[in-house]
Amino acid sequence: MSLFTCSSCGYGSASWYGKCPYCNEWNTMVQGVQKSEEEGIKPAVFTSLDALSSLELNRKKTGVFEFDRVLGGGLVQGAVILLAGEPGVGKSTLLLKSLQKVRTLYISGEESGAQIKERSRRIHLTHSSFHFSDQTQVEGIIKSLLTKVKECDVVVVDSIQTVYSKTAGAVVGSMAQIKTVAAQFIDFAKKNHKAVILIGHITKDGDIAGPKTLEHLVDCVLYFEGDRMSQYRILRAHKNRFGSTDEVGIFEMKEEGLCEANNATVFLDPEHKNAPGKVIVGVMEGTRPLFFEIESLVVESVLNIPRRVTSGIDYNKLLLLLAVIRKNLHISLDHFDVYVNIVGGVAVRSTAADCGIVASIISSIHNILVPQKSLFIGEVGLLGEVRKVLREDKIIKEARRFGFSSIYSSKNITSVKELSVLLGSKKY
Repeated sequence: MSLFTCSSCGYGSASWYGKCPYCNEWNTMVQGVQKSEEEGIKPAVFTSLDALSSLELNRKKTGVFEFDRVLGGGLVQGAVILLAGEPGVGKSTLLLKSLQKVRTLYISGEESGAQIKERSRRIHLTHSSFHFSDQTQVEGIIKSLLTKVKECDVVVVDSIQTVYSKTAGAVVGSMAQIKTVAAQFIDFAKKNHKAVILIGHITKDGDIAGPKTLEHLVDCVLYFEGDRMSQYRILRAHKNRFGSTDEVGIFEMKEEGLCEANNATVFLDPEHKNAPGKVIVGVMEGTRPLFFEIESLVVESVLNIPRRVTSGIDYNKLLLLLAVIRKNLHISLDHFDVYVNIVGGVAVRSTAADCGIVASIISSIHNILVPQKSLFIGEVGLLGEVRKVLREDKIIKEARRFGFSSIYSSKNITSVKELSVLLGSKKY
């Protein structure tokens, strides 16, 4: 029986289509022959769970604590890690920094060996156990890796979209190619117990380019975040089969390259300049508290539909909090533009920042100067209540250690109305 397969995404159909129903690409359906139903079928073998040996996580520490923290303690033998981030954010630099003491085989389809060596020299790194290849055909790469399997601890592929397979029969970087290439690297990692790091591109929407199934195939998905114009970078684990997804790694981009930032107040302005709309929030990222500055600007709009602009927080979160302010504080924002920004070009996703966002907006609306050394912690509900957040006591304890004198949390405020009164706005 003839089978038509899309050369772009791998979709199969018994009939030909001019346009693939799955990926909407034109003229990609190629005719092939379907194998018989019984051919190649092997019965599944089931084993008692008690009879299986336990998994031993032999971790290889890289020497960069922030990188190891996010991985769960180091590289796991046989683990496949997908590292994603926007172009120019520093993914390759992060790996050069983290793997300089690890025996590494680096495959690059984007940069030459001379370019990588120059970057390494510029940031003052030495890589005596670092070997480079510009081969981009996966079959040739795997064949070479098998001969050097005892000479390496980790394999890096930069990037997965530039490597191709001669058997996939599709354009380089297409869904079919990416899935075929990834499957071969995963098979190599599992059979030879070597860690493999795949670098992935990011689309305009902020998703990893290629099929979403790639994230399901790998063991760990890391996102390297940060504005290219900012010196701060955050490494987050969105998936980790061998560790927690709560931990984050913080780095600072300096002239000498990426440096670890262990200070909880690294994102705060050291000069502590005070202004209306500027507040500090405390959130938990994994097992440690961090402090961020939030800036809000509320100004009269010249547009029929006022603007709502966010940087570092979820847009829908801002709309929700504005609705809470309007309902509970009777403040109409129909003729005002609202801009909210997290200083440092980083993103804050914790609900512990809700209270600080509301305080920042109120401060900007009424032109209220929030006292220095003030900190806001708490989740804001739809009814205007301020709720306790996870490990709030630990955040407060750390805040006092850094000298915060006024701490606004669920311990002393129960609603946004009380918060507004404490800030000096009118009583409700």
